[in-house]
Amino acid sequence: TEREREILQLMAQHLTNPEIAQQLHLSPKTVRNYTSNIFAKLQVADRAEAILRARDAGMG
Repeated sequence: TEREREILQLMAQHLTNPEIAQQLHLSPKTVRNYTSNIFAKLQVADRAEAILRARDAGMG
């Protein structure tokens, strides 16, 4: 989703979930849920892998 792409871009800027939540006016739990969805969709286990997979796919 667009929100997941937005969160992934902020993850690539090395922001933490609480920092992302504050910037997007979301709760940290909501960001955590989006992060879990991103990991599942990209079939990765952590943030670094997610960022690499997204870059390989041409996202950013």
